[in-house]
Amino acid sequence: MTETETNAYDVVVLGAGPVGENVADRTRAAGLTTAVVESELVGGECSYWACMPSKALLRPVIARADARRVPGLRQSVQGPLDASAVLAHRDYYTSNWKDDGQVGWLDSIGADLYRGHGRLTGPRAVTVTGPDGGERVLTARHAVAVCTGSRAALPGLPGLDAVKPWTSREATSSKTVPDRLIVIGGGVVATEMATVWQALGSKVTLLVRGKGLLPRMEPFAGELIAEALTEAGTDVRTGTSVESVTRENGTVVAVTSTGDRIEADEILFATGRAPRTDDIGLETIGLAPGSWLPVDDSLRVTGHDWLYAVGDVNHRALLTHQGKYQARIAGAAIAARASGEALLVESWGAHAATADHTAVPQVVFTDPEAAAVGLSLAEAEQAGHRVKAVDVDLSTVAGAGLYADGYQGRARMVVDLEDEILRGVTLVGPGVGELIHSATIAVAGQVPVSRLWHAVPSYPTISEVWLRLLEAYRDA
Repeated sequence: MTETETNAYDVVVLGAGPVGENVADRTRAAGLTTAVVESELVGGECSYWACMPSKALLRPVIARADARRVPGLRQSVQGPLDASAVLAHRDYYTSNWKDDGQVGWLDSIGADLYRGHGRLTGPRAVTVTGPDGGERVLTARHAVAVCTGSRAALPGLPGLDAVKPWTSREATSSKTVPDRLIVIGGGVVATEMATVWQALGSKVTLLVRGKGLLPRMEPFAGELIAEALTEAGTDVRTGTSVESVTRENGTVVAVTSTGDRIEADEILFATGRAPRTDDIGLETIGLAPGSWLPVDDSLRVTGHDWLYAVGDVNHRALLTHQGKYQARIAGAAIAARASGEALLVESWGAHAATADHTAVPQVVFTDPEAAAVGLSLAEAEQAGHRVKAVDVDLSTVAGAGLYADGYQGRARMVVDLEDEILRGVTLVGPGVGELIHSATIAVAGQVPVSRLWHAVPSYPTISEVWLRLLEAYRDA
C-alpha cells in the first residue's frame, strides 16, 4: 500500500477562482507559503462560465444598440448580428476553456497548484484526490481558506434532470443559438441572458415568478429593463411560475401556473445559487455540508480560528469583484495573524470587509444598463435610516443627449438626512456602468453632500447627472 504524501504550508486555499487567486496573491506577498487546490479550471466560474463569457457575448449586443441611437450610424447597423463571430469573440475571452495562462500566473507568484478534489479531513488538514486517484494531504500552519464559490440552484421539479436544462454555464458556453429559448427568473443572469440570446436570434420567453425584474434594485430599474426587453421582442411574463417541464422529441414543453403551454428548444433556469460546500469535508470539523459559511468581517469562519470562507461561500455578496475585495482583506488578516500583528477590524479598517454591508456595487449589462451601489430606498428605510430619495431623468443631462438620440434613463440617490451622506445610488440608462464607481467612492467614502458640490463633473458628460441630483436635493 502506497503511503499518502503529506506537504506542509502556511496557507492552503481551496478553489482557484478569482477569489482563491487573490487570497494566494496576498499571502504569498506576505511571504507565506501557499498551496492552491482546484478541481476544474484555474480561473474559476467567472473566467469560463460567468463574468467574462457573458460580457463578451453582451458587448456586441450593447454596441449595436448604442450605434442604432447615433445619427450617421443607425442605417449601417440595422442587420442581424453575426452570431458565429459573437460566439468566437466569447471563446477568445474564455481562452477556449483552457487555463494555461492562469496556471502560469499562479506559478509566477510562487503558489503551488494541486489539481484534484480537496476535502477537509480535520483542523488545518486538506486531502487532495488527484485525477489519477492518488491522495496527498496538505496541512496548514496558519489558515485554510475555502474559496469554492457557488453553483446554479435548480428547482425541485419532477423529471427536470431528463430535460437537461440550461444553467448559467450552458447559457454562457453554448456553441449554437437556439431558435426558441425559455428563461426562468428575473435576476441578473436571467435578464442578461435574455438580452444576449434574443439579440442573437432566439425567440425568448422570460418567465418571472415575482412582480418584476431585478427585485434587489430600485423598482424603476426592473421596469425600464422589462420595457426595453419587450420592445426588442422578448415575451416578458411576470407573476408566472413553472409547474412542469418535459422534453418531447427534442422540444422542451413548459406548463405555467396560468395554464399556458410554452414550447422551446432550450430552457434556462436562472433561479438562484447554492454554495459549493456539499463535498469539502465540513462534517469533519463540525459544520454542515452544503451550508453557507458565516464569517466575521475578517472573513474568519465563526468558531474556527484557522478557517476562512471567502467569496460566494459566505453568502455576503455573490459578486466576483466583492469576492476579490474580501480576498484582499482575508489575505491581509491571515498575514497579520501569522506574524502576531494586531488586526485593524474596526469599520473600514485594513482587516474588515466593511463594504460588504454598506457599499456593494453592481452593474447589470442589459440594454439599458442598470448600476447600483449601497442601499435602495426601501433597504435604507428598513435599516432605520431617516432618508430621502432624489430622482433625476437622465435625458435632461446634455451628455446623455449627445450619447444617444432619444436617451432614456433615470438616476436616484438616497440621502441620509441626519448625516447628509449618501446611503445608495442607482443609475439606469445606456453607458451608466462606467459611472457607478464615482457613486461607489461617494458611498464608501461617506462623502458629505456639502463636499460633493465641489466635485465638479466635466461638461458635457453623462456624469453631470451628479450636479442635477445635488440641485434636486437642494431644491426639494
